This record gives sequence, structure tokens and C-alpha cells, in this order.
Amino acid sequence: MRFLIIRLSSIGDIVLTTPVIRCLHKQLPGAEIHFLVKKNFASILNSNPYVNKVHIWKDEISDTIEDLKAENFDVVIDLHHNLRSLKIKSGLGLKSFSFYKLNVEKWLMTALKWNRLPDRHIVDRYLDTVSSFGVKNDGAGLDFFIPMEDEVIPADISDTLNREYVAMVIGAAHYTKRLPAEKLSELLQKIPFPVVLIGGPEDRALGEMLVKGRENQVVNSCGHLNLNQSASLVRQASLVITHDTGMMHIAAAFHRPIISVWGNTIPAFGMSAYYGEIGGVDFRAEVQGLSCRPCSKIGYSKCPRKHFRCMIDQDIHGIAIKVREVLQQPT
Repeated sequence: MRFLIIRLSSIGDIVLTTPVIRCLHKQLPGAEIHFLVKKNFASILNSNPYVNKVHIWKDEISDTIEDLKAENFDVVIDLHHNLRSLKIKSGLGLKSFSFYKLNVEKWLMTALKWNRLPDRHIVDRYLDTVSSFGVKNDGAGLDFFIPMEDEVIPADISDTLNREYVAMVIGAAHYTKRLPAEKLSELLQKIPFPVVLIGGPEDRALGEMLVKGRENQVVNSCGHLNLNQSASLVRQASLVITHDTGMMHIAAAFHRPIISVWGNTIPAFGMSAYYGEIGGVDFRAEVQGLSCRPCSKIGYSKCPRKHFRCMIDQDIHGIAIKVREVLQQPT
């Protein structure tokens, strides 16, 4: 049976689909799995041994549909579930299963603070779409596969990383998901371990500012490595400190201990670090008791209340203590 899975973006959302891919491949004899994704995110799937072919979303949706028609799929698994994926399903005219996005429940939570959210991780809701095929969660967690050419040796990046180190993910797609620079700087000052800063080109300037005066302890990799190379550094870290980002899910795929810092979003949306039945360390740093939180299911370019207390009031000292606890250094 030939399956097309649709999840166009972004990093974390795609990584969270990997249990569906693996379980379909392993539990359904003869299953052939194709994946439709935006070009910028194809590298997440190119090395996945459970994916037979990666298809790239084209600017003209009609071109995308024509390419997909040539593959003669049997079933479409829609894990994106928006207007674009609806057009794809309509154009293919095949049997399809779609994941429920909880848009109403999330709106009730963000706008009215009425919690109607199910106590289920998004991975389990993704897997609901293939349950009619007898596919079940195998409990193995997430997958992330790094091609050999993108594996890095930390000590080759910097001599600072020739021993146990912390990976700190300093970026996030939206401002209200990120600790302010002064909070990141304060946290770095309290961590008695080498730290490598992880982020994209957009985070490079912030990384350079945070490294200044800490060159013997902190390494800025932001903008110098591709996604897979950054993931390689995360895989080899003793601890990962991260915002609610795609790299958090990559760290979980490697079963790294995680300290996740939450701003305007909340773990109750069902997208916290996911380890499966194996379990793992996921300490969640949140400012409790804010009547405005969560204010968005995704994030904003600035705090709508203008006080940004969900990040300004983060207990940096408490996070630093947790770092020491996880890495078993006396406080």
C-alpha cells in the first residue's frame, strides 16, 4: 500500500510526525511511505530510512498535484490539515485521513482561558490517523537521522567543547517564545559548564553578543552550521536548554535531558518534549499564575500586553540550579 503523508512545515511539527512514519513502515507489511514537505524542511526527512520518497511542495499547487498523481497513491495521511492540504486531497481524489488540529479548543484557551484541551500529546493524535490500519504507537519516541557528512566533532568546532557541555538553543520562530538577551546572559553567567549556542543565521548577532567576555566558556555556532550539523551538536550535549522550538523536539528524539523554557505558549497544547515509553528528563520552566498566558497558540513579534512577564519573570537562578542537578554538580 502506498501512502502520502502531508506535513509542509515546520521543523518541530515534522519531527513530531516521525512516529507515524516509523510505525506505518514497521507494522504494515509492504507499506511504501512518501512525504510532501516544503523545500526548506526536506533535509529533516531525506535521511529517514522509513521514507521511500520526499516530495517538494511547488509554488503552483496544480504542478504539485500533477506530480503526486503520477505516484498512484492509495491513501493520503494529512497531518497538516489546512487549506493547502485540502486542495491536495481534493486534487488527488483519494481516501484520506486528517489530524484534528484543536483550533477551537486552542482559541478557547488563548482567548477565554477555558481549558477544553485533551490531555494527549500531538504525537498520539497524529497516530490516530493511521489507527484504522491497525497501527499502534510503538513507544519508541521521535526519530531524527543525521547524514554522515553532517556529523560534527565538537572539539573541532572549539577546544571549549572537548568535554561535557551544554547546548543552549537561543532562537525561536517568534519573539514571545524567546528569553530576552539579558536573561540569556544572566543564565550563561550562572552555568559552570562549557556552553555551545545553537541557532540559525538570524541568531548569529545575538550569539556574538552573548559570547563577548565569555570566549573561554561559550561557543557561538549560530549561523555557522546547517540544521543537521546543529542537531549533531545537540545529540552529543549532556544537557539541552531550549525554548519551545523545533530543536527541542530534535533533542527529545536523541533522548537528551532537556530544560525547556516556555513563554506565551504552554505544554498543555500537546507539543512538549516527547520521549515515548523510554522516558527522559524534561524540566519545564514556566511563570505560573499569569492571567494572560497563553496569549497565542504560536507566538507574537512582541508582547501584546507590553510587559512580557512570561519571560521577564523567569526564575533564572532556579534554571541554573536545575542545570547543576541534571549534570550532578553540587549547588
